[in-house]
Amino acid sequence: MAKKAVATLKDKSAGKGSVKCIRMVRSQRTGAYVFKEDIIPTDKEKEFFAAK
Repeated sequence: MAKKAVATLKDKSAGKGSVKCIRMVRSQRTGAYVFKEDIIPTDKEKEFFAAK
């Protein structure tokens, strides 16, 4: 029997206004780029990208 994979971007606390943000950050240890992912409310989107 096959398994059904179900994925949603709906966060219980944020309601329907959620977005998945991906930011590229340079690692200080290795110098390589690392991707930071988070599902956040739409009104906090600018704060996510402004943080370093």
